[in-house]
Amino acid sequence: MIEQLIEFVTNNLFLVGAWVIVLVGFLLNEKRRAGKSLSPTQAVIRMNRENALVVDVREPKDYKTGHVSGALNWPLTKLDEFVSEVPKYSERPILVVCKVGSSAGAAVKKLSAAGHPDVSRIAGGMMDWTANNLPVKK
Repeated sequence: MIEQLIEFVTNNLFLVGAWVIVLVGFLLNEKRRAGKSLSPTQAVIRMNRENALVVDVREPKDYKTGHVSGALNWPLTKLDEFVSEVPKYSERPILVVCKVGSSAGAAVKKLSAAGHPDVSRIAGGMMDWTANNLPVKK
């Protein structure tokens, strides 16, 4: 099978090269769009050392099933309604969490555009948070 793969690559250098360029471009764009991310452990460190504020962008029914202690629930679908609250927290870092870490990037972008200087997302969202056995409040 490896031999077939090598043969395919050598026979289709332009196709493979174009695929690699598209893949790298896609990954770089996704990373840029999603903003800075922290692991759940790094998030806990920032919460403890810098009094970071956690913003949970899941819908209220998901938030109620379990969330990071002290997290505010600003659903992504209604985030524009909460943007006016951002200046109140200008002295604290904001950490955004969602279900799996994919939709938090959009919230990071909006909160950063609202003028907050330090907004990050928690990589892996609540799925990684609970997988790392970190405390959840119901």
